[in-house]
Amino acid sequence: MPNYTFKTPTVSEGPIGGHRLFYFRKKNVGVTIVKYDGVYSTVRYVQDSYVNEAQESYRGGHEYTVDDARKAELIAGGVGVTEANFTIQ
Repeated sequence: MPNYTFKTPTVSEGPIGGHRLFYFRKKNVGVTIVKYDGVYSTVRYVQDSYVNEAQESYRGGHEYTVDDARKAELIAGGVGVTEANFTIQ
C-alpha cells in the first residue's frame, strides 16, 4: 500500500490590505479539517482546544502522510478533498 502526501484544501481570500491596489490581490489560505464522532468538517479559524479534542485533525496549510484507507475516508468525507490534494510518495 503506497503512502500519500496530503495537503489540506485552500480558499482564496482578499483583499489582502487596505490600499486600493491590494483589492486586486488575493491569497490562498489553508482550511483545517477535523473529525468528530466519525464525521469530517472544515474549520477556517481553529483553536487548539478544538483540535486537541478531535479524533483526527489536519491543520490548514500543512502536509500530512496518509495511507490508502485514510485517503479514501477524506475524499468521501464531503469536505472538499479531492485526488488533487494527494501526491504519491
